[in-house]
Amino acid sequence: TLRAFNGLQAYPSRTKDPDPVDFSTGSVGLGAVAPAFAAVAHRYASHHLGRVTSHRFIAVIGDAELDEGSIWEAAIDEALQGLGNVLLIVDLNRQSLDRVVPGIRATQLKRLFQAANWQVVEAKYGQQLQHVFSSPGGMALRQRLDEMSNEEYQSLLRRQGTDIRTRLTHPLGPEQAEDQEIALALHETPDEQLPTLLGNLGGHDLNSLLSAFSFADRHQESPTVVFAYTIKGWGLPFAGETLNHSMLLNAEQVARLQQELDIPDGCEWEAFASDSPEGRWCQDTAERLQRSDEQRHPPLDPALVPSSLDLSYPSKLSTQEAFGRVLPKLADLPQLGERIVTAAPDVAVSTHLSTWVSKVGVFSPTTHPDYQEETQRLLRWQPAPTGQHIELGISEMNLFMLLGQLGMSYELCGQQLFPIGTVYDPFVCRGLDALIYGLYCGAKFIFAGTPSGVSLSPEGGAHQSTVTASLGIELPELNYYEPAFACEVEWILLDALRECCDRAHGRSTYLRLSTKKIDQQILEPALQRLGKERLRRQVLAGGYRLLEGRSQVPDATADEVIHIATTGAMVPEAVDAAQRLAAEGIAANVLHITSPQKLFALFTEERHRRLHNPASGQRGYLDALFSPEERHAPIVTVQDASAHSLAFLGSLYGVPTIPLGVDRFGQSGSQMDLYRYAGISVDDIVGAGYLALELGDDA
Repeated sequence: TLRAFNGLQAYPSRTKDPDPVDFSTGSVGLGAVAPAFAAVAHRYASHHLGRVTSHRFIAVIGDAELDEGSIWEAAIDEALQGLGNVLLIVDLNRQSLDRVVPGIRATQLKRLFQAANWQVVEAKYGQQLQHVFSSPGGMALRQRLDEMSNEEYQSLLRRQGTDIRTRLTHPLGPEQAEDQEIALALHETPDEQLPTLLGNLGGHDLNSLLSAFSFADRHQESPTVVFAYTIKGWGLPFAGETLNHSMLLNAEQVARLQQELDIPDGCEWEAFASDSPEGRWCQDTAERLQRSDEQRHPPLDPALVPSSLDLSYPSKLSTQEAFGRVLPKLADLPQLGERIVTAAPDVAVSTHLSTWVSKVGVFSPTTHPDYQEETQRLLRWQPAPTGQHIELGISEMNLFMLLGQLGMSYELCGQQLFPIGTVYDPFVCRGLDALIYGLYCGAKFIFAGTPSGVSLSPEGGAHQSTVTASLGIELPELNYYEPAFACEVEWILLDALRECCDRAHGRSTYLRLSTKKIDQQILEPALQRLGKERLRRQVLAGGYRLLEGRSQVPDATADEVIHIATTGAMVPEAVDAAQRLAAEGIAANVLHITSPQKLFALFTEERHRRLHNPASGQRGYLDALFSPEERHAPIVTVQDASAHSLAFLGSLYGVPTIPLGVDRFGQSGSQMDLYRYAGISVDDIVGAGYLALELGDDA
């Protein structure tokens, strides 16, 4: 049932509809852009892996939705150039939700597509109007209609034939010679047929449409857009009505339409008879287009992804640098490395993809001349069909659209790819619509938001992210991590690849990284205490006890214990604060929350269990993170992000919590300047520790 729970969705959905669809649709133009980027995935997979199951990629969009910037960001990107199997059909009905689209937009829209190297085809007038155009005076009539504003044309559609004739042949202003020619062209058309003639547009004329599609089929040097002129609500009582977007047929109108279409009662949803010409054609077409699962290359077994690469790292390293070191090693993994593809919106170098790009190359369907062949270069940037990096223009929207479609390459193209993208972390918000779209569609991909936070101190507030950590926690179907150490980045990336292997239940992964160099020796005590494998499991589970407060203050009483929960770049400050508190006799445990999203999910799952079973007090891994004798201890949370991202930790056991974070726009300065400005410096953490103990005493 349409719009019923577990029924047909209001907008087609890959993951929610009972019958599969290729692309989810909705608003803001993403449903139309997705097939174009799926064609990019098709082209990439066919060059690298050979056989694919996909062929042509078709989207239908209303002309009013061409106002969406996502359409034009995609249309002009070089990654879409030469995609002759992309067909965009514009249902040009001149109407938006609230109004008739002003003026004559079609000419402008066509020129924009042409400037972006798209092939533009028209299906503007139907055969009846074309026949009249070929008669005496017909060219004047055509010119009159071509130059008519959308508002005037829409107003004529709702008028009687006599009024239409008058307005076409005697427009406002002095009579012109063209008016007599128009009258001559319409001379043989009775008044009662004029509304039908005026509405005889190419989008409703099968022959006109077939001609346009055939032209696109014969010319596949570039993407094609077909402007199919239509009337909104064509064939219905409110056709062309300005406000018909939300209009519904009443019962009487439905009955009349059913009678006009000769549909018997009870057969409203019946298919064409199987032995009819229409039925046979539909069946033959379905069989021709059907993709068999047997044609797909099976998804890779997660067991092919190792749990560790056992890499060695410098003593001081940022997580962004670690990402850049791990990625090239992934290319060497058997069966998996050849299926990894990276993408970036003109930030490959500044997000540490240089080594990867030099190793695997930049993808292009054709080999480009190397004009710097004899020049020594640190970065080898030579586009060719064998490359495994796709460089986009500066459009975060396009990045996430591409990652989403690459992340569904198994379902759409029959070949599994492992897409990994990089983006400046604050601009995750710029591509958020496309990111949400990809997750909603069930795509499996990986992206690093880097650099993040005010730790990127010289860049100023415009490049310092704050809310992205919250997005990582809140977005469905997304695992979010904020590591501090290189081995954590390695383990998380490998786990993210395993998630991509699980086509039914796997999730996408977001790594929020930093350019802040961190002393890797800070991890050594926890590594010795827990062991490598146990530590790896805890990192992936969401967090671990990095520093045991009682190891420094063994005689601390129960009222002299606090927890400092932190993530990523703030680990050194949290450890420094804990050591200063230890000097004052306070045992401060440092909890490294590698995934606030994972812990929040565990927290909500535990609460939901208790809703249905009040006797269930188990919190699973959360109980392991907070030892029983210390669950009463107050908590200080600190993150280079909005303070509320970790504030939920106090609700686990109902203890006083002081959340520290970045809750104001940043500015340029040193890291210490920015940490003091935001209230996340070592001094701030120490002060919050004292206050937390006071609040604990009051409780």
